[in-house]
Amino acid sequence: MDLGIRGKRALVCASSRGLGRGCAEALAAAGVELVLNARGAEALEATAAGLGADHGVSVTAVAADITTEDGRARVLEAAGDIDILVTNAGGPPPGLWSDWDRDDFIAALDANMLTPIALMQAALPGMMERGWGRVVNITSQSVKSPIPVLGLSNSARAGLTGFVAGTARQVAPSGVTINNLLPGIHATDRADALDGGVAKAEGISLDEARARRAATIPARRYGTAQEFGAACAFLCSQHAGFIVGQNILLDGGALNYTL
Repeated sequence: MDLGIRGKRALVCASSRGLGRGCAEALAAAGVELVLNARGAEALEATAAGLGADHGVSVTAVAADITTEDGRARVLEAAGDIDILVTNAGGPPPGLWSDWDRDDFIAALDANMLTPIALMQAALPGMMERGWGRVVNITSQSVKSPIPVLGLSNSARAGLTGFVAGTARQVAPSGVTINNLLPGIHATDRADALDGGVAKAEGISLDEARARRAATIPARRYGTAQEFGAACAFLCSQHAGFIVGQNILLDGGALNYTL
């Protein structure tokens, strides 16, 4: 399918690896010019070079911490006028409700709620003026079904979801859509870290921890960054203009909901 976005310009955050890279690769395959961001310069430059060579699109890499004001300013300056924004940032550490203090919650809110909000506030006016834009926020299945050990993430991402619910309806008349993609477990570094914690706590191997988790998913496997990226690229396409303010699960059927 031709997504109709060849020549558009996209900023994709946390895109040197994992789900962010999957989104960047799918957009590059659709002919989108890219601005990529991550904290690690070496992995980011390698990703940028690979995507540019593979898909023949312009790729700009900006190594910066997107969760800081200085990092956002540098990335936004390099990005310029963008048509597509994909927000993404690593999740806060797991733990129990009794483990966290105010500083822990502020850090989680900065990374997983306030950062994507700041990026949207920067990008939306230009999109609205030009009469077209797409925003996709990578959040988590936890906004529909909280994960007990990820209380920091549950809280911050729920706040972002509330902001998007109201804002998406306000910008839609200008041809701009905002939607959230809610990943379940995908084969990424984040999954390795969570599975590693389980393996250590229960005295089992990493493979056993993965197999145990996969058995709880109706699809009986973890998702891939490639199929996640394809879903993101569709939401960024010309065909998705009537999808507004939605929270779309990609979890292999793990959450047992009727609606």
